[in-house]
Amino acid sequence: MPFPANSRYQTTPTTTLTDAAGRTVAYLTRRFVPQPGAFALLREHEVVGGDRLDNVAATELGDPELFWRVCDANAAMRPEDLVAAVGRRLRITLPAGIPAAPYG
Repeated sequence: MPFPANSRYQTTPTTTLTDAAGRTVAYLTRRFVPQPGAFALLREHEVVGGDRLDNVAATELGDPELFWRVCDANAAMRPEDLVAAVGRRLRITLPAGIPAAPYG
């Protein structure tokens, strides 16, 4: 079953396994989080009191369900940690593999 375009699993391949009873089960392969350096920086967001990651994603990326892109760009294993400290600067980036346009 395909995932929507804003899902972190949209490009994750699926595979199948046949169990001992002969049933075929589909599952996602493992998703590896890209290194933060793989993302082209657009801007930074400074965390303010009361920030929530879904609201940051909605404001900065136009979709609250893209919070996972902010997590990936900032190497977050626990998303809530990203907005825990007021003043922290979060990297807001292009999706992995899309280079930034050169200045000129």
